[in-house]
Amino acid sequence: MTAIHLPYSALTVRAGAGARDTLRRDGLSPAMVSTLPGAAGGPKAVGMTGLDQAVFGWLAQAPRERELVGASIGAWRFACALQDAPAAALARLAERYTVETYPADSTVASITRQTEAMLVDVLGEDGFARLLNHPHYRLTLLLVRAHGLLASEQRLVQLGGLALAASLNAASRRLTRHAFSRVLCHHPASALDFVPDDGLPTERVVLDAANLRAALMGTVAIPLVLSGVDLPGAPTGRFRDGGLTDYHIDFPFARRDGITLYPHFTERIVPGWFDKFLPWRRHNEANQHNTVLIAPSREYLARLPLGRLPDRGDFKRFAGRDAERIKAWWQSTAESQRLGDAFLELVEKQRLGDVASPL
Repeated sequence: MTAIHLPYSALTVRAGAGARDTLRRDGLSPAMVSTLPGAAGGPKAVGMTGLDQAVFGWLAQAPRERELVGASIGAWRFACALQDAPAAALARLAERYTVETYPADSTVASITRQTEAMLVDVLGEDGFARLLNHPHYRLTLLLVRAHGLLASEQRLVQLGGLALAASLNAASRRLTRHAFSRVLCHHPASALDFVPDDGLPTERVVLDAANLRAALMGTVAIPLVLSGVDLPGAPTGRFRDGGLTDYHIDFPFARRDGITLYPHFTERIVPGWFDKFLPWRRHNEANQHNTVLIAPSREYLARLPLGRLPDRGDFKRFAGRDAERIKAWWQSTAESQRLGDAFLELVEKQRLGDVASPL
């Protein structure tokens, strides 16, 4: 598809040093892509639909084994991409998320039930097995095992646990090991050559039919919003959203051969959720040496109905005015086709090396 001509660039492209050299020398073909991270970000995924559809359609031109590593909504985006008709599944995710509404008296239990129903509606009862038997993609879902106060389902106790975790993280990211253990729920054939050694305890759990649904729910289990899960095959505990430790997944993907292609919400890689409040907390450049990050440009975002991608706070901002929120989100989904068109034009004309700036 030829990109619609715009008076501005819809995409920002950033790349690690090794990736920039590769783009300038060889361009980028789908066969070169070995890894894709998928960040936490909730409804921001709605505004990325067209880009995801374009990326996975392009990758299908050169089937090969690829690692997909997702936290929270990033994991759900990848679950859609593994379906027989990925573009349709990604569209269902955007549609289903957009039309969700939450009454004023919603509880953590009721929101959890709604979220699980959304997952089943998006993937279908037969879609879960595809995540384990896809011929080319190896999916890893990121969760955390909560420690101490954050293992509780009581709201005030959780609030205390979050405050403690934020304080520990502000002192040192490594100290969050007292609040969480990172959990990698991975395809049994995953190479796992991207596992970080950053001082956070990391547990590995093999995905199977017994724990797959729990893992998909656990990776989106935001504290105070959704209930944590029990995870068959893992140590006893309460498991929650993997974005808490790995918000934008700053893993050592450079250990892997090939390019890491990162369709992202923003041009910044924030290591953990609490780090978004700490502008000095940055990604490890060595981890992203071979990463090509593509994100909506500031000019593109400024022209969206909300001046940004949808976010979870919109449910409160538009309380009692769901029709307004839904309209804005629909428009963001429709506009995201421009992101996909822009990506396809860049790779077709081999211009990524010309436009990529340092990551």
